[in-house]
Amino acid sequence: MTATVKPADALPVARVLPVVQPAHLDRVFDYLVPADMDATAQVGVRVRVRFSGRLVDGYILDRVERSEHVGKLGFLERVISPIQVLTPELAVLCEAVAARYAGTRADVLRMAIPPRHARAEAAVLAGEKQPSATAAVGIDPAGWERYVHGGAYLAALAEGRGARAVWQALPGDDWPARLAEAAATCVTAGRSAVVVVPDRRDMDRVVAAATALVGAAAVVALSAGLGPAARYRRWLLAHSGGPAIVVGPRSTAFVPVQDLGLIAVWDDGDDNLAEPRSPYPHAREVALLRAQHGSSALLVGGHARTAEAQALVENGWAHDLIASREVLRQSAPLIKALADSDEALARDPGARSARLPGIAFEAARGALAADLPVLVQVPRGGYVPAVGCAKCREPARCRRCAGPLGLPMPGVGGGPNSPAQMGEDGAAAPTCRWCGNAERAHRCGKCGSRALRARVTGAGRTAEEFGRAFRGVPIISSSGEDVRDAVPGVASVVVATVGAEPVAAGGYGAALLLDGWALLSRADLRAGEETLRRWMAAAALVRPGPDGGRVVVVAEAGIPVVQALIRWDPVGHAHTELESRREVGFPPAVHVAAVDGSPDALAGFLEVLHLPAGCEVLGPVPMPAGMRGPAGSDSEPADAERVILRVRRRDGAALSAALREGLAQRSARRLPGAIRVQVDPIRVG
Repeated sequence: MTATVKPADALPVARVLPVVQPAHLDRVFDYLVPADMDATAQVGVRVRVRFSGRLVDGYILDRVERSEHVGKLGFLERVISPIQVLTPELAVLCEAVAARYAGTRADVLRMAIPPRHARAEAAVLAGEKQPSATAAVGIDPAGWERYVHGGAYLAALAEGRGARAVWQALPGDDWPARLAEAAATCVTAGRSAVVVVPDRRDMDRVVAAATALVGAAAVVALSAGLGPAARYRRWLLAHSGGPAIVVGPRSTAFVPVQDLGLIAVWDDGDDNLAEPRSPYPHAREVALLRAQHGSSALLVGGHARTAEAQALVENGWAHDLIASREVLRQSAPLIKALADSDEALARDPGARSARLPGIAFEAARGALAADLPVLVQVPRGGYVPAVGCAKCREPARCRRCAGPLGLPMPGVGGGPNSPAQMGEDGAAAPTCRWCGNAERAHRCGKCGSRALRARVTGAGRTAEEFGRAFRGVPIISSSGEDVRDAVPGVASVVVATVGAEPVAAGGYGAALLLDGWALLSRADLRAGEETLRRWMAAAALVRPGPDGGRVVVVAEAGIPVVQALIRWDPVGHAHTELESRREVGFPPAVHVAAVDGSPDALAGFLEVLHLPAGCEVLGPVPMPAGMRGPAGSDSEPADAERVILRVRRRDGAALSAALREGLAQRSARRLPGAIRVQVDPIRVG
C-alpha cells in the first residue's frame, strides 16, 4: 500500500488474526482498512496482510474505532473473499478448542474452514443457495419411542431446547434412520443439524435416510473424497443457506450453519473421529464445546459406549437414552462364547484351542440352511499377517530389519507359492512385512527352533478355510481396499475385517467373531472398550434372537468384556471401565497431557512450564516406535521421549493454559528441537 491510501471513515482499524505457525504469534494484530475496502473488509472475511516482511492470510475478528498499538499501522493488502467464513460462533468455538487442547487458533482454523476454491466460491456468490426443506414430512416417532425418554427427546428438539443425551442404539435398529429423524425434527422446526460420522459408508447411510425425510435439497454431505472444489462449494452452501442437515467426518463438527439445533456424533469410540494433526482434537469434544457455548442439543450415540460418554451421564451433563431390557431381549441376537458351561465343554473339549469351534460351525450351518448370510469377523486382513515360533511362541522377526514375518496370499505378489519365496524344505517362506525379505532359513532367536505357526490368521486365509468347509457356498471378502457396503440377504459367507462389515439385507443369520484374543491382548488402555465396540458393531448386524439370529464369539466366556457382550450391557461395562480408571488415575477420570520430544527439548520445555498445583510429572520414558508421529513437522527423533502430565479434572483448563503459554514462550525464545503436546490423547502409552 502507498502512503496516499486513506483509511476508512468509520471503524478504520481491523483486528486481524494471521494464519501463522509460531505459537507466540497466536494473537490479534491491528491493521488499517483502506477506504476502498470498507464495504468488503467485514468481520469474518479472509484477508491478505503483510506480516514480518511477507504476505500471509488472516481473518478479520473485529472492526474498531482506534488501536491500542503505539506506532504506525500497516494497511490491509487485500480482501481475499467477501464471504464471512469465520462467523462469531465459529470464532468462539475455535478459541475454545485451542484452549482445550493447548493449541493455536491458526491450527484449529485449518481444520474448521476448508481451503478456498475460487470457482466454487464464484458459483455461490452468483446466487446459488442451499434450499431448505419443504413442508413437514410427518416424522414417525415410533422408532425413538422404543427407548426410555426417546419420545421426550424428539419433543425437546422440536421445541428448540438444548437437550443433551448419550444414546445406546439397539442391535438391529436402523440407527441412520434414528439420526435422520432427530435431525429432520430440527429442520422442520426451522433449525439446522450437524451429524458427525466416522467414515464414508456411515455418511452415505445417514444421507440416504435424511434425504428420504427432508429431500435432497436440504441435505449436505461433506467428505474429503469430494475434491476441493465440490467440498468447498458444499461447505459454503451449508454456511450460507437455510436450515439443513449436514453430514460428514470429524471436521464437520465445525461447520457453521444457520441456527444450529442439534449436533450429533455417532460411534465416538472410533479412532477416525480423533484428529491426527495438531492440536489433535476429538470430534466428540468439539461437539461438547459447541453445545456448551451455544444453545444446541447434543446426541452422542453408538452401539457400545466409551468411558468418556459414560462420564457425561454420571456427571449429570447428559441424560441416558437406552431401551428397557424387555425391548432389548426382543432385538438382540442370541450370543454364545467358548465353553460357557460344563456341558458345552464336554461336547466340544477342543473348543478352547480351536480357531473354529463346534458351536461356530453349528451357527454357520444353521444360518446357511435357512438361506441366510453368515458374517465372519477377523481382526486382520491378508493371509497370515504374523507368524511365530511353534515351540516357544516368540514372534518371528526378519534378520535384515527385525520386522515381523508373515505369509502373504498364495500366488499374489510373490506369495508363498512363488518359487522365489520357497524355503529350504520347499514350504512357503515367511516374508518380512517391512522390507519384503524372504526368510528361507528362519531360526527362532530364542529357542533355535525352525518350526513356525500362525499367530494371527488374516481374512484371506479365513476365506480360504471357509471355502473348503462350505463347498458351493459363495464366499465374499470385505477388507482393505475392497470393502463392501452391502450384501444380498441370501446364503453366503462374508469374511470381513474389523470395521469393514457390510450390511446384509434383512440381517445376517449368524456372526462368528474370531480370534478374540488378538483384540483383547493388545497392550492398550482401551483394549477392552475397543474390543467390545467392534464386537457389538458386528453383532448389531445380525437378526434378533427370536428370528434365529446367532452370534458366536471365540473367546473365554468368563472374560468381563465377553460377558458384557453376552448380556448386551455396554452401559455396565462403561461404568466399570470408568471406575477402574478412577482408581488408577487415567482419563477421563483425570486430565493428562502427553509431551513428546528429544531429551534436551523436553528438559527445556519443562523448565519454562508453570504447572498448576498438584500436577504429577510422570517420566520421561522412551517413546515406543509404534507411537511416533509420521514424517513431518510432528515426527519425533530416534531418541524421542515422553512425559505425562496428570491433573485432577477441575484443573484441566489450568493445565492446558500452562502448556499453551509454555509453547508460546518456547516459540518466542526459538528453543531448538520439536515438541508435540497432546491433551487427553486416545492412546496414552
